[in-house]
Amino acid sequence: MIPWGGLSCCLSAAALYLLGRSSGRDAEILKSVTRVNQLKELAQLLDAEILPLIVTISGRVSSETPINCEFSGLRGVIVEETAEQHFLKHNDAGSWIQDSALMLSMSKEVPWYLDDGTDRVHVVGARGAAGFALPVGSEAFEESGRSLVRGTLDYLQGLKMLGVKRIERVLPVGTSLTVVGEVM
Repeated sequence: MIPWGGLSCCLSAAALYLLGRSSGRDAEILKSVTRVNQLKELAQLLDAEILPLIVTISGRVSSETPINCEFSGLRGVIVEETAEQHFLKHNDAGSWIQDSALMLSMSKEVPWYLDDGTDRVHVVGARGAAGFALPVGSEAFEESGRSLVRGTLDYLQGLKMLGVKRIERVLPVGTSLTVVGEVM
C-alpha cells in the first residue's frame, strides 16, 4: 500500500522549495537593478551603452492627451471598463442561484510618461508588467427597471434580472509611480 499522506507531504515540500528558489532568484535580479534618482541622469547611463539596462525610476504620471473617464470624472492614461449583468436563475431544484455575465470589457491607453521635475521618460508596455493592477476609479450598480411585462418574461425564462455592475479602473494623471524596467 502506498503511503499517500507521506507522498503528498513530500510533493508539497518540493513545490515550496522550488517556489522559494524562484522568489530568491527574483530578489537577486532586483538587487542588481540600477536606481535612477533623477530622470536627467538616465541620459548619462544610456551614453555608457551598457545594454540591456534595467533601472528603477520614479515620477508622476503625465500625458499630453489624457483620457477623461466617463464615470469617475478622473483624467487618466490607462482606463479599463467592465460591465456585468447580474441575475438570479431558476435551477431544477426550484431555488434561485445568483449568477453574472460579462457584457463589456474595454481598455484604453494613451501615450504617457513619468515626470520627476528634472526630465520625463515615456513608458511603454506597463499593462503587461508583473504586479501591475489599476486602482478602482468608480464602481456602481444600476438596478434593472421593474415592469409587469419584464417580470413575467423573466419568470418564464427562469431568470430575474438584478442589474448591471460597472467598474472603471484607472491610472490617474498625477499619481506617483515607481517602475522597474528596461530602458530602450
